[in-house]
Amino acid sequence: MKYLNVAEKNDAAKNIALHLSRGTSRRREGLSQYNKIYEFEAEVLGQKSQMVMTSVSGHLLALEFVGAYKNWQSCNPLTLFDAPVFKFCPENYEKIKKTLEREVRGCQGLIIWTDCDREGENIGFEIIEVCSAVKNNLKIFRAKFSEITGISVKRALQNLEQPNKDISDAVDVRQELDLRIGAAFTRFQTLRLQKVFPSTLAQSLVSYGSCQFPTLGFVVERYRAVENFVAEPFWKLKVNHTMNGLSVDFNWERVRLFDQEACQVLHDICTESPLATVTDVKTKPKSKWRPLPLDTVELEKLASRKLKINAKETMKLAEKLYTQGLISYPRTETNEFPKEMNLGQLVGLHTSDPNWGAFAQNILDNGGPTPRQGNKSDKAHPPIHPTKYSNNLSGNELRLYEFIVRSFLACCSKDAQGQETTATINIANEVFSANGLMITARNYLDVYPYDKWSSKEIHVYQSGQTFNPSSIDLVDGSTSPPNLLTEADLIALMEKHGIGTDATHADHIETIKNRSYVALADAIHFVPGLLGMGLVEGYDAMGLNISKPHLRAQLEADLKAISEGRKEPQAVLAEQVAKYKEVYLTVTAEANKIDGALAERFSERPLDYTPSENGSNNMPSVFKCPKCGSDMILRQKKNNTDEFYISCMSYPNCKNAVWLPSIVKTLQVLPDACLTCGPNYKKVKFEWRNNSINHLYPPPYTACIGGCDTTFLELLRINLNSVRSTQTENNQNISNRTTNNANTRQNIPNTRQNIPNTRQDIANTGQNIPNAGQSIRNTSQSLPNTRQTQPRHFTPPLNTNRSQIPTQIPRLPVPGNVGNGPRFPNPNPGDSDDNNVICGCNKPAILLTVRKQNANFGKKFYKCQAGKDNNGCDFFLWAPESIGSNVQSDASRGTSTLGDSWGSSAPGNSRGTSAQNDSWGTSAPGSSRGISDQNDSWGTSAPGNSRGTSDSGISRGWGVASSYNRDDFQPNDDNVMCECGLPCKKITVHKEGPNKGRPFYGCPKEFNKRCNFFQWADGETSTSSEWGSSTNRRGRGRGRGASTSSSDNRRKCSVCRQEGHTKNRCPNNK
Repeated sequence: MKYLNVAEKNDAAKNIALHLSRGTSRRREGLSQYNKIYEFEAEVLGQKSQMVMTSVSGHLLALEFVGAYKNWQSCNPLTLFDAPVFKFCPENYEKIKKTLEREVRGCQGLIIWTDCDREGENIGFEIIEVCSAVKNNLKIFRAKFSEITGISVKRALQNLEQPNKDISDAVDVRQELDLRIGAAFTRFQTLRLQKVFPSTLAQSLVSYGSCQFPTLGFVVERYRAVENFVAEPFWKLKVNHTMNGLSVDFNWERVRLFDQEACQVLHDICTESPLATVTDVKTKPKSKWRPLPLDTVELEKLASRKLKINAKETMKLAEKLYTQGLISYPRTETNEFPKEMNLGQLVGLHTSDPNWGAFAQNILDNGGPTPRQGNKSDKAHPPIHPTKYSNNLSGNELRLYEFIVRSFLACCSKDAQGQETTATINIANEVFSANGLMITARNYLDVYPYDKWSSKEIHVYQSGQTFNPSSIDLVDGSTSPPNLLTEADLIALMEKHGIGTDATHADHIETIKNRSYVALADAIHFVPGLLGMGLVEGYDAMGLNISKPHLRAQLEADLKAISEGRKEPQAVLAEQVAKYKEVYLTVTAEANKIDGALAERFSERPLDYTPSENGSNNMPSVFKCPKCGSDMILRQKKNNTDEFYISCMSYPNCKNAVWLPSIVKTLQVLPDACLTCGPNYKKVKFEWRNNSINHLYPPPYTACIGGCDTTFLELLRINLNSVRSTQTENNQNISNRTTNNANTRQNIPNTRQNIPNTRQDIANTGQNIPNAGQSIRNTSQSLPNTRQTQPRHFTPPLNTNRSQIPTQIPRLPVPGNVGNGPRFPNPNPGDSDDNNVICGCNKPAILLTVRKQNANFGKKFYKCQAGKDNNGCDFFLWAPESIGSNVQSDASRGTSTLGDSWGSSAPGNSRGTSAQNDSWGTSAPGSSRGISDQNDSWGTSAPGNSRGTSDSGISRGWGVASSYNRDDFQPNDDNVMCECGLPCKKITVHKEGPNKGRPFYGCPKEFNKRCNFFQWADGETSTSSEWGSSTNRRGRGRGRGASTSSSDNRRKCSVCRQEGHTKNRCPNNK
């Protein structure tokens, strides 16, 4: 069995290998010159195994935002609260990562030897992630130890455990929150304040951290207390008794008075009767306690106070001593030694030292170590103590090592002992007292010079004794402000309020110093800088507690709960992000208060600021990327700023993009969300570069490109997969993402009942479009008797090339009664109380009657009350037959009777669209621009095929001779060939009408590949057809609908121009 062993630092790996191999390990180079590899043999789980020991250098992986979110200028800082993040290996650690990948390939097991704290556990899981990616069947173990000594590491190897995912998760949550919160606030502050105060902050990074600001807040709060302090004068009495060269001062029991006159009166009384009487003399034993075992916070505080070494340097030195095996793990919250720990052996290591060796020996000779015990334990590491003797250190390393050794020996010794004498006297009923101290046993003080305890001698007094004082003085003074914070004071406050951990206190203090938020006024005491003071005052003016410890303290408590398995990481993450996001929104709304506070501190007038001036190329988010969940943002092409595209913010991690055609002139992302596609999809306002589609989508046109309007997407050539996650849906479940509304539509499965007005946003019309998985030929179902007519002016944006006609039309799920789209009359008035017809202005339409003498005379129709010329719309809709007194045939109404076509007709309208079941077409009086199709046929023309164009436009339709089903195809015995050169199929008309039961020939190919061939099979022709027929023959209609008025429009051979046959059977076409 071969194991890869990984420590957190190279020195740790070297010493662990040294102890486990008993000095026989073999060293070789890794890919990183700073991380060596050590090979040896050891017994693991009762089996002799080969060991490969190497190391990382702290965290192997880092957390970062994806794609454009890393760029300060490319996104709104608010988006960072939700932006995707990922872990990656920084470039300077790539060689370490490759070393792990190379070495683990030849191993069967992995043992993690990182530090046994939260960060160490997380680093361990980073190592596991890298190694498991190369070899996923590794046996993974965790070695738990608190010091790098032979006994400790061998015990750890014999008691291997499993890594603790809960502890690692707590670090992941903390890292992500620090990244999101810090990045959002830092970018906002920096980008804004650099513009508002260019002369002062133009080159400054104005950072924010959820630990930085509470730490800054402590300094500011103490500074304010000093700054606002008002000294108050006081007076007191002081008695002195000097005899035989010994001067003893007696302190007044009242301590002091703030009334000078009252104090003067008492002084006069005492001086008139100055005889002092000793009323009480007490003598009692006095002890000075030895220090508690060292934890990390006490080490930082005492090193700062006693050694004048700052916390950052202290921890750096302690880490070095630890990796050398000289001290135990320096990051611990424990201040009590375990009972089973052999302290005598540790004390014995130092008996040879010339400075404290005698004291160590004295401890062993007088019953052994008896350490003072604290009340804190992290259940992971013992207090900081020396693990090996060393006499070859120098500089601050030596000073810190000596402090740790002396502190350890002192806590294992005994308290200092003494006798304290207190004498009390009375002068004119005023009481005074004096204290004396006689030290009887110095004990720990002999080895711990950092504490001072001096004897204080007084006269020997007897109770009842009287004497005349040497002096009775009236002394004045004044109250003094509190001291500014020292580093030790600041660390104590951070620990008290739960800001950071013992491992991060020093880092947070160092950060606010580097940002010039605070400074050391006299190399000891902290004072806030102008920037730090102004920021805190600005946030306080908003009523926020950003500089207070409450928010971060709650987070630290939650992280502890995660590490103990009491809370879920994602729940804590979501809750904390929501809290800070709310704070961020408040800050951005009231940022002028920060400007004002800083202006006062800088004595500088702030420049005017608008969000657009922050230097960011902030492009709005249109929707969420269906591939990765990032924002899809609107951008302009670099090589052509007149054209637009929508790209994923995670690029290059995610390469999803939507390229908009050049026909788009301008577009604006609106704040309104699409009610169909959801809050992640914003509506967009389009302007077109030319008039080519104005008749379909008149500008400014507001639409959603989230997939609710697939016709619009097709026109813009947008791939549905680029805008939404597509899933296969049940064809029968047509309305599973549609908001039902009885007032605006009937939910009829498998039919295209209400097709939206293309002059308006499809997402706003509340109309039901069939499922995308539904073939056109599957929609040949009859509609209710009262058919709703579709809005007019709709021409499908499809090429007349038959090969480009889609085989399926996707469903466009849209909510009902939304926006300003027209509402249609309910086909069943009993189902709803709302039978009003609403025009495009969202107002009730008026009902009128055709008075012009033509085929539509007497018919009723709806139109906008105001009319287009009076700022209204051009809404038009034929009234249901039940309303009209003149019931016309479908042909006379200019409306095709085919089921489910797209469009509506209007009197004299050359672009009317038919209102049928599943065809794309228009047919109207005075129009041959109709497009008509039926169920499973595209482009089959009725007899009398007209190819002229009307006065009002060009017909682009495909007329169909009859309604049929694919199952009605019959063999062709007449050898009739279609235009493709294939034998035709015989089909029978089943639709009610004059041609019901009549057979005809059609192309045998699939309907999207079919040619235009049509021929009646019974040899008869028809001069009138209800399919796509036009009642007005003024134009040269190019549509394949039949003209109703003249036999001159009969079908002729395209070769010889003679009637009676087609080109396929023309004798001249051989």
